[in-house]
Amino acid sequence: MRKNQPSLVSAILLAAGESRRMGRPKLLLPFGGSTVLGQTIDNLVSSRVDEVVVVLGAREQEVGRAVAARPVRAVSNPDYRRGMSTSLICGLKQVSRRARWVMVALSDQPLVDTGTYNQLIEAAIGSEKGIVVPVYRGKRGNPIILSAAYRGELMSLEGDVGGREVIRGHPDDVLEVAVSCQGVVININTMAEYHARFTSTGNKGG
Repeated sequence: MRKNQPSLVSAILLAAGESRRMGRPKLLLPFGGSTVLGQTIDNLVSSRVDEVVVVLGAREQEVGRAVAARPVRAVSNPDYRRGMSTSLICGLKQVSRRARWVMVALSDQPLVDTGTYNQLIEAAIGSEKGIVVPVYRGKRGNPIILSAAYRGELMSLEGDVGGREVIRGHPDDVLEVAVSCQGVVININTMAEYHARFTSTGNKGG
């Protein structure tokens, strides 16, 4: 991350989920020499983002230990069971007021590489559009980047929804960015997905 510079792009990494379908904390599963969450954070903080806010919730102590040694700000969301919107709002409250852009990233996407994060950031900064979405082979993925002008709208979300609600409400303000990284459309919800998708990449550890 860039240091001692005016904040332009702030990232909110959503890491509060309960991993219900997984049956165990998926963010702490081995991935390469790290964990799913650790690799996701490392890729993100190596990008052009100015700050990373990680929102914790379920299994906060366990997940928090994986975050503690990294250059990010961790924040607790006591209302995480009420849905994704509560985590997004929790993160937004911690984001620098100087941020012109807010990236909303998912913590179970360790295959999104630093170059892809940078590609999306550069597209946002160079575009007149207020929303940037990665597209892999015609399919939209994550992370998404939104202009700080949408902060108020994001803060008003309720329930288990996120930035996609804003995208649906402003289709004419969306810039789709074609990326070569399949990771933007891959996350994990079950052990079968973990083994099938991450083992096959050769990146899974353990």
